[in-house]
Amino acid sequence: MARRFGGKYSPRPGAPDQGFPGIAPDRLPDPAPRHPLAGRPAWLAFAAFPFLFNAFGDGPLALARNLGAFATIGLAAFLMREGLKAEAAFAARKTARRPALPRKALGSVLLGAGLAVGAQAPELGLIGAGVVAAVGVALGLIAFGLDPMRDKGMAGVDTFQQDRVAKVVAEGERHLTALRAAIARIDDARLTARTEAFAASARGLFRAVEEDPGDLTAARRYMTVYLQGARDAGEKCADLWASRRDETARAAFESLLDDLEANFTARTRALLDSGREGLEIEIEVLRDRLARDGVISPPDKAF
Repeated sequence: MARRFGGKYSPRPGAPDQGFPGIAPDRLPDPAPRHPLAGRPAWLAFAAFPFLFNAFGDGPLALARNLGAFATIGLAAFLMREGLKAEAAFAARKTARRPALPRKALGSVLLGAGLAVGAQAPELGLIGAGVVAAVGVALGLIAFGLDPMRDKGMAGVDTFQQDRVAKVVAEGERHLTALRAAIARIDDARLTARTEAFAASARGLFRAVEEDPGDLTAARRYMTVYLQGARDAGEKCADLWASRRDETARAAFESLLDDLEANFTARTRALLDSGREGLEIEIEVLRDRLARDGVISPPDKAF
């Protein structure tokens, strides 16, 4: 009787790594942060379809009113989805600024406006439409909550340095996006997973620098020059694969990703270790000061 072969690195039906067959579980990319309510905006847009169906057959006024209501609620759903993404990214970081645009609150206001426009009728009047708008805003805020209103972990942080880090991180993210788009043209799950794993290691360096902006000087070359080189190499590999399926170029690119990921991981670990050493030194200095002031007993020293 035939028996299915399986092992540590073999894909399993229903397993989480089913999207990347042949990739070891410890090499799979970390999933992007996802808000638990991320699926709700889609249902909100779906619920607005009756306005679209009722737009035709009752004259131009009804057409404009229903299409306007459908478009406004669709925009509200889009803003709420983007707000949930921003909130998930905010929650995943130790230090983060509050979103510059309160997308969820603005989406709730647009939801109320869309419902008010769609519900306008002679028997309701302006007061009735206002009540419908208020109910829509309240329902949006209850269903999706408020946007983060305060910065997190930003006490004592140099805002100028933080702005510099934000610009470099944004540039690095653009390089990663271009790299992923280039590798997607090859349409190979294994290489896609390998690229995603490298992107995850690069983002780990991003997060380390965001938490300590003073490390930007040591990591800037990795976040700009090296990522730009990886992007250029990925685009060249995709072009060669599209023209003649060059296995040599693909193997060289995978080897480059291995080297880059090792370097990015080592740099991130070095930054974290240096921060830990600095904390230990500060604790030791504080302990000596407290001992001199008689607050605590002096530490025992070996002679």
